[in-house]
Amino acid sequence: MLKSLFNWKVFLNLIIAIVFFLGLVWLTFRWLEFHTNHGKEVEVPNVMNKSVQEAIKILDDAGLEYDVDSLQYDPKYKPYQVLKIWPYPGSHVKDGRSIEIRVNPKTWAPVAVPDILDRYKGLAFRQLDRVGLKVGDTLYEPSIQRDAVIRMSYNGQDIKPGTLLPRFAAIDLVIGAGPKRNIPVPNLVGLTVAEAKAIVKQNLFEIGLIEFEDGKKDESDIIYYQDPASGSLRDQGMQIDLWASKKTPAELGNKIKELNGIYRMKIDTTLPPIRYDEVVYPSEKPDNPNPAKPKEKENTPVETAPAESPKTTTSPKEKTSAKAEQPKVEKPKAKKIIVE
Repeated sequence: MLKSLFNWKVFLNLIIAIVFFLGLVWLTFRWLEFHTNHGKEVEVPNVMNKSVQEAIKILDDAGLEYDVDSLQYDPKYKPYQVLKIWPYPGSHVKDGRSIEIRVNPKTWAPVAVPDILDRYKGLAFRQLDRVGLKVGDTLYEPSIQRDAVIRMSYNGQDIKPGTLLPRFAAIDLVIGAGPKRNIPVPNLVGLTVAEAKAIVKQNLFEIGLIEFEDGKKDESDIIYYQDPASGSLRDQGMQIDLWASKKTPAELGNKIKELNGIYRMKIDTTLPPIRYDEVVYPSEKPDNPNPAKPKEKENTPVETAPAESPKTTTSPKEKTSAKAEQPKVEKPKAKKIIVE
């Protein structure tokens, strides 16, 4: 067994295999060197602060590729001036390597208008300033949203959030002035539900309950009752309840009377409130200011004896004649005074 391993033929085959392997490795590296231009490097030229046209020509002459893009606009530099290059100038790269060039754009990039609708005006101003936009004219219109942005416009045209505008453009804002007070409620009886909704929105009121007689919620139904009634004074933003039916209001007289009994209760306010104050006259003073108090007996109710009048020298006949001549005076009754 050991003798067969040390046979000269085995050594010869082993040497041939090693030589073949080394030759294959050498050929592989040579191919990679040829394919990747190993050892052939190009110095990156300095094209900083040159125009993009000049930079492209210099890179073409050096056998380098290029990728051009823009940075944020800087008014201190000329438009299309090279402001950044990668790899840095002076670096050695392979022939055909792509060089990244960043140039100054011609002007500011467009700015997207932020969504500031229905937001407080102070917050809206800060959001516009943050993205580089300015606030132009501020107009106020009646609205239930006090100090909130209702609409935006640019050069007289209404714009929506997301619209692209030049940087530092001025946007005009329409801001809500708050609801008005004591506004007459419009008459909606006889209109369709769709027409009533449009009028309510136009007058800056809100739609409250809508009760359909058949329950199908068809906006072509006719309004036969509303609460509050037309002509009532209400603040803008308050709700108006509606009752609708496919029948006309003239055909729903009983239903309207029933609703009037609920929502149109009449209160008689013609008479002012009446207050009764009872005037109490002072009782007659007794002749004896300190009448004697009778003694109380045990287990018997308390009885008060009438006060005795003081004795005089008048004879009994004179007393009877004086009583007969003196007219009988009735004790005045308590009066009631009506204060209006």
